[in-house]
Amino acid sequence: MKSRNTMAGAVLAAAIGGSALVVQVQAGADKVGFPETYAQGAKWLVIDKPDRKEVHEHYATPGAIDAARKDQPMPSGTIFTLVRYAARLDAQGSPLKGVDGSLVKGDIVGFGVMEKRTGWGSEYPDTLRNGEWEYRAFTADKKSNPTLKLTACFECHKPQADRDFVQAYDKLKAAAP
Repeated sequence: MKSRNTMAGAVLAAAIGGSALVVQVQAGADKVGFPETYAQGAKWLVIDKPDRKEVHEHYATPGAIDAARKDQPMPSGTIFTLVRYAARLDAQGSPLKGVDGSLVKGDIVGFGVMEKRTGWGSEYPDTLRNGEWEYRAFTADKKSNPTLKLTACFECHKPQADRDFVQAYDKLKAAAP
């Protein structure tokens, strides 16, 4: 009987701990507001996602490119914005391609934002923490998208710790300011 109680206690503790982690990841997102001036930054990467029928445009604040060129961490205040567009489709539902072979973008379907601020991130365990970065997703109408599990953002960027958690860091280095 004692081992059952011990096991039940362990399961309960794990469940509480797991839900606390989700709450922490969700709670930090409210620090990130929609970056209304994202398009004034540098569009440094465009990726076709034919499997998702989307085109992704990546914008960065100018200081991010300067820091990457110097192999330095991103400065506090850096914001990366991912703009997700639906690809335009042909009559069969396949993505249309332009004369350059790239997917033709249609309407915006959402945004992803990654922002760095001094002191952010301390509430996360080391297994999840991405330095001082926070993430937030927005719908096409620029409202917070609470349905996205931001833990996926932290997990995806975590392996890039040596590049200040920035995906495609070398492409950022090569981007025009």
